[in-house]
Amino acid sequence: MTRKEKQRLEYLAQTFKALSHPARLWIVEFILDGERCVHELVEGLDLNFSTVSQHLSVLKQAGIIEDDKRGKNVYYRIKADCMKTLIGCLEEGIRKSRYEDGIT
Repeated sequence: MTRKEKQRLEYLAQTFKALSHPARLWIVEFILDGERCVHELVEGLDLNFSTVSQHLSVLKQAGIIEDDKRGKNVYYRIKADCMKTLIGCLEEGIRKSRYEDGIT
């Protein structure tokens, strides 16, 4: 493996790691249809503001989301356009696997 390949795979691993928490996946799915204010995310997750902020920071560092501050509010939106396709693809694979294994 070349140094460039290793670095590319490390970036990909960081992205998948960012998606590996249920709260972060919920955030991504919640904002797939459009940007959301941080307060909507806090309310939807029923977590405190600092915990949600930490999750948002991980997603932002991974290049999955971006933010836009407007006055006192911060809005988040998907930066990686492939997220909806990626999640759908993974869910389809899970459904097929569960069907083949006889799990419903």
